[in-house]
Amino acid sequence: MEKEFIFGHQNPDTDAIGTAIAYSYLQNKLGYNTEAVALGEPNDETTYALKTFGFEAPRVIEKAADEVKAVMLVDHNEPQQSVSDIDQVKVTHVVDHHRIMNFNTADPLYYRAEPVGCTSTVVWKMFNEQGVEIPKNIAGIMLSAIISDTLLLKSPTTTDFDKQAVEALAEIAGVDYKEYGLTMLKAGTNIASKSEEDLIDLDAKSFELNGHTVRVAQINVVDLAEAMERKEAFLSSMSQASEANGYEMFMLLITNILDSDSEALVVGSDETKALFEKAFDAKLVDSEVKLPGVVSRKKQVVPPLTEAFEG
Repeated sequence: MEKEFIFGHQNPDTDAIGTAIAYSYLQNKLGYNTEAVALGEPNDETTYALKTFGFEAPRVIEKAADEVKAVMLVDHNEPQQSVSDIDQVKVTHVVDHHRIMNFNTADPLYYRAEPVGCTSTVVWKMFNEQGVEIPKNIAGIMLSAIISDTLLLKSPTTTDFDKQAVEALAEIAGVDYKEYGLTMLKAGTNIASKSEEDLIDLDAKSFELNGHTVRVAQINVVDLAEAMERKEAFLSSMSQASEANGYEMFMLLITNILDSDSEALVVGSDETKALFEKAFDAKLVDSEVKLPGVVSRKKQVVPPLTEAFEG
C-alpha cells in the first residue's frame, strides 16, 4: 500500500500535531501506510507536550504531491489552511471538529466531523470503536491536544465527550491532567522572547467571509497587561502582514488563560472594522476592544464574524 501523509493545518497547534501523530498510529494499526507530518514547526506548548511524552516533532513539509499521491487531513478542511498543493493530491480521509468550508473532492472519501472541543476527542472515540489499545505516549499527546483546544476544559467548546476523553487518557498516560495541563498551557505563554511578527503568525488562520479575506490570530498569555504594552508593535506588524498578503481585516485575540478573558486588536478598512463591531456588539477604541469570556476562535469568534460579514 502506498504511503499517505497525515497532517493538520498551517501554523500547527497541539491539536494539529498531536492528532496527526495519534491518527497515524491508529490508521497504521488498521492496515494503512501513513506518516504524520506537519505544515510548520511546533510552538512552545506543543514542544513541551512532545518532549513530555517522548516524541520527536514530525518533519515539516511545504508540499505533498512530490512525495505522495494521497493525504489524510486532521483538524482542518479549508484549502487555504492546508498544504500549498492540496489540489494536486487525493484527500482520502478527514477527521475534524470545525465548520466545513470551500471543501470538495472528485472522489468519495471518509469524512468525520463532530462538534466537540478537539479533534483528538474524535480520534479517541475511533480508537474505542475499533478496539485498538492506546499506548501511554499516544494517550499523553492526545490528552495534551484536548487540554490545549479546550483550555483545560474551560472553553465553551468543551463537551462531555472531551471531559470523558481527558479522564480516560490521563489515566492511561499516568498524569494528573489538571496539574500537567496548567504547566503545559503556561509553557506556551512565554511571548517575551518572540517578535511581534512571529507571535501574530504562531496560531493564525485565514477565512473567506463573503468575499473578504479575514485573518484571525490568537496568543495565550498569563499577563494580559504585559502583552498589551506591545500593542503598537502588534498593530504595525498586523498592518504589514495585511498589506503583504491581501488580508482585508486582521484580528489578534490575546487571551488570558487564567481568567478566560481576552482583548482584541483589529486592523482593516472602515468597512471591515464596522463589521467587526457589528459582530461583537462592541466599539473599537484605538483599534482595541475588550472581549470578556471570549476564548474560542472556532465558537466565539468565527461564527459572529461570519454572520456579520454575510448579513
